[in-house]
Amino acid sequence: MELNTLLPSIIADNALHAKWLNTLSLMENTGARKISASEDPLTVTYIILKHAAEEHRHAFYLKKQIEKTGPAACATYAPEFLLAPGYSKYYLNQLDIQVSRYLKQALKLSGKDLRFAAYLLVTYAIEVRADELYPVYQQALDDAGSKVNVKSIILEEEGHLEEMISQLKQFSPQWAQHAQIAVDYETRLFNDWVNALAGEMIPA
Repeated sequence: MELNTLLPSIIADNALHAKWLNTLSLMENTGARKISASEDPLTVTYIILKHAAEEHRHAFYLKKQIEKTGPAACATYAPEFLLAPGYSKYYLNQLDIQVSRYLKQALKLSGKDLRFAAYLLVTYAIEVRADELYPVYQQALDDAGSKVNVKSIILEEEGHLEEMISQLKQFSPQWAQHAQIAVDYETRLFNDWVNALAGEMIPA
């Protein structure tokens, strides 16, 4: 199942659309918290702080957009207010685990070096996905004439990807090879997530 085939049905149903926005907000918030958790208290950089702050803002912005879908607000990230809650909550955690395992085996990293390398690769893979997902979502919103808008997120995510590539180039001459491994892990997890979304909307 492709996400762009699900989005029109999600957007057309205000309750589903609210849960979709809340799910995206959850995932942005999870990403922001993971970035903060990876920070070294002494060597944290401007870019890392900026990135964490912007991901938190995206989570807040998406929450605010829920108001445009109608009065049925999603007050929290409780499962009843999310789409595919299990997959949505553990998507980033699972990616982090898989990438960290790869870095331990391939580069023999540990401790803060492992945390920083995992931050670089996981965030890169997520930014590649965001650069694809948000424009597809915005196009579906435009097609539906929705009041919801994610154009500001699209602009910032494009900047994030450039920043991640810059950091990865400093991390390793073989950065592209390592990054592709992370993207491959993420692609499998993303496809599982989309299938879980479809399963909720089209029960067997």
